[in-house]
Amino acid sequence: MNSPKIDIKPFGTHSLLIEWPNEVSELILEKILQFQTFLNSEALKERDWELVPAYNSLLILNRKKEIDFEKMSVDIHNWYANLKESVKPDRFLWRLPVTYDLEFGLDLEDVAGQLNKTKREIIDLHTGSTYTVYGIGFLPGFMYLGGINSELELPRKAIPRPKVIKGAVGVAGKQAGIYPQESPGGWNIIGNCPVPIFDASKDNPCFVSVGDKVEFFEISKAEHELHKIEVEVGIYKPEKIKLDA
Repeated sequence: MNSPKIDIKPFGTHSLLIEWPNEVSELILEKILQFQTFLNSEALKERDWELVPAYNSLLILNRKKEIDFEKMSVDIHNWYANLKESVKPDRFLWRLPVTYDLEFGLDLEDVAGQLNKTKREIIDLHTGSTYTVYGIGFLPGFMYLGGINSELELPRKAIPRPKVIKGAVGVAGKQAGIYPQESPGGWNIIGNCPVPIFDASKDNPCFVSVGDKVEFFEISKAEHELHKIEVEVGIYKPEKIKLDA
């Protein structure tokens, strides 16, 4: 397949933004991650460079020196035009537990009513999909998960909540996500995950990467409390499965 075209824009004096076609596509995401791998391993190996992938973009940032945008743009176009298959980074499927108890699923009944479904049907739709991590942002560790079942699509809340608790599992539009910390938020909250997605005390604060997959499975409120204790004492490990390259 021919590589999708790119557009390069300045993003301040120390960074630039490479943009791919504005669509949610795993083929585009794969090309972005392939190009990121090449840049990290071949063209921009120095530690001062930081690359941040998202749905249809790749931010290139150098915190120590200003970027010559014209020269860098030419280099990027040349690198991209001659991009060959490179070694792909390891990608994983993460299986994460969620309790849909109404204490945590604040909008579960409302979501069911809006979509003319039962709570059981909403839970089955949510746990029945495999999601792709298209971006991580907004909050450290907040995953933008594409791949939601079309029957579960509905808009963000008209009035955001001033406080959404850590671990809240929400849906909005064509996406699902988990709030990694307490925050204001306008997503429809249907459950809670006891596994912290972001932990600043760890060498790798966010264990999930863009390009990974996520599946949710249902647990009871009691199991949720148990897993929170296991997390606190450091014995809970989320299930992960290495994906084929």
